[in-house]
Amino acid sequence: MSLTASVKEELARTEVTKASERRAELSAVLRFSGGLHIVSGRIVIEIELDTAAVARRMRSIVIEEFGHTCELGVISGGGGLRRGSNYVLRVARDGEALARRTGLLDAHGRPVRGLPPVVVNGSVGDAAAALRGAFLSHGSLTEPGRSGAMEFTCPGPEAALALVGAARRLDVIAKAREVRGGDRVVIRDGDAIAALLTRMGAHDCLMTWEERRMRKEVRATANRLANFDDANLRRSAQAAVAAGARVERAMEILGDDVPEHLRMAGELRLANKQASLDELGRLSDPVLTKDAIAGRIRRLLAMADRRAEELGIAGTEGGEPGERA
Repeated sequence: MSLTASVKEELARTEVTKASERRAELSAVLRFSGGLHIVSGRIVIEIELDTAAVARRMRSIVIEEFGHTCELGVISGGGGLRRGSNYVLRVARDGEALARRTGLLDAHGRPVRGLPPVVVNGSVGDAAAALRGAFLSHGSLTEPGRSGAMEFTCPGPEAALALVGAARRLDVIAKAREVRGGDRVVIRDGDAIAALLTRMGAHDCLMTWEERRMRKEVRATANRLANFDDANLRRSAQAAVAAGARVERAMEILGDDVPEHLRMAGELRLANKQASLDELGRLSDPVLTKDAIAGRIRRLLAMADRRAEELGIAGTEGGEPGERA
């Protein structure tokens, strides 16, 4: 089961006892998934949802909180673009009364484009309930990671801005965006997503999401460290090869005039061009420390550069071995 489906399933089971919060949740569902229709001169409310548990939850709120009759129907998926079944709640009798009481219509009978004022000006619990309703309607949660996000598809820019305001009341930063001609509210910060899951009541899904998030972060950290180690090894190998080229040039410049202990260090470097100084010290006979082998190679290069300057030829830093100025 996807994260989105898991969150919706858990939210549909979340118990809410406060009447204002149940009404705020229903108001958000009506705004994000519902529609007002005129049938034979009367206002009819229809809500289309993609989960049976959510449909049953909204039907219970309509009946228990508002006392209206609510019909529940099923639209089979069939072929084409639609997959699975959708569930339609229909309030035909007293639809206008329910629309006014839930804030879909204002005092003048005009449709409210954002969220109802009673929700916007309600408690923090009402704000969380509105976000829960919006998620149950058209919310989604993707896997944690670089592209992980919680998104709400909104019926218009006013509803998107109202949802951003509701999230801000919960100290959650959300952004309203227009994506492919539609309005969405997006939350990308991992801590903000975790906080909102908690506020909405999806505690089990929060644990699952956090576990996956931690696993991704551990994997990403391991990959970064591995890449860092690889880069260090490459740089060390490149530096060793460059040092080998300088030593080769030094031996060519000095010829037979190389002190035996410096010659030994130089030949070790030439024979093991990609070895580290520690490894060169261990290969030496007798064994030398890293600083000792580095000092000998440094003195060899300095001696060769002084000789090259006297002869007026390229030193160990200049050109390929054997090149003459």
